[in-house]
Amino acid sequence: MTAFAEVVLRAVVVLAGTALATFALLWHAPGDPAAAIAVTRFDSVVSEEVVAQIRAEAGLDAGFWPAFGHWITPILAGDLGNSSVSGRPIWPELRDAIALTVPLALAGLAIGLAVSVPLAIFATRRPGGWLDRGAVAVASLGAAMPAYWLGLLLILLFAVHLGWLPAMGARTPAHMILPALTLGLGVAASLTRILRSGLLEARGQPFLPALARRGVPRGRIGRDHVAPHAAIPVVTVLGLELAFLLEGAVIVEVIFARPGLGSFLVQAITARDFPKIQAVVILTALLFVTVNLLIDLAYRLIDPRTGDRDA
Repeated sequence: MTAFAEVVLRAVVVLAGTALATFALLWHAPGDPAAAIAVTRFDSVVSEEVVAQIRAEAGLDAGFWPAFGHWITPILAGDLGNSSVSGRPIWPELRDAIALTVPLALAGLAIGLAVSVPLAIFATRRPGGWLDRGAVAVASLGAAMPAYWLGLLLILLFAVHLGWLPAMGARTPAHMILPALTLGLGVAASLTRILRSGLLEARGQPFLPALARRGVPRGRIGRDHVAPHAAIPVVTVLGLELAFLLEGAVIVEVIFARPGLGSFLVQAITARDFPKIQAVVILTALLFVTVNLLIDLAYRLIDPRTGDRDA
């Protein structure tokens, strides 16, 4: 089996397992999903006849496997289906939510890179120095601080006490600053530690002094030998951080009352809207599979020997 076929097979297994596990968790969750859908749809107490009708519409009265097949069949055809509550197609609403969340995630990633790369480079110039120890301490503190706690601290400082930035909503570009900082500082903590370790390991390679003695310029050594060696673990973390950023953006959007995947998912969970919840989970799983594939391709570009070893 070729490497590409193995990647595709792993992707199919991951997506299938994620879909089945998500449906099973929602199916066995406490409460009657049909009753929750009915209350959300009609905003009032409804009769048992209405609940039974909704249960039949959603395929919830046919047993676990028929209900799973009722949901997964249109997914395989590329159709996310309709909301159990509103009856409207899911994709237009999900697309609008993604369009609001992706820029926030990318802004957080940009902030994380802007902070971590210079900090790691300066810290590793003198390993064990005060700047190196300070960078490690800041990165450890940032990694230990949950996103929701950091977001609340930023709101208290910049929105409540200083009054410089808005805390809630998404009406202007200024509304993105605090959520992006919340995401970006968390990413910077992880990237700083990984990049610092990669740079220290790369600069400790035994062949580098020999290159310097042969007269190879310091800039060329850093570009051709140190940077590619240090980039491999960073690519791994960076790709996974991009995927986790979308999940973290969901929490951050709830904290800052921003529309996007966060409000989309919270509303779906509250209403027990199975198709909407499963659409978000499938999208997330597909994102992780795609990121892993891109990471594998990036390995081959950075270090062609990776492909030779796989072959």
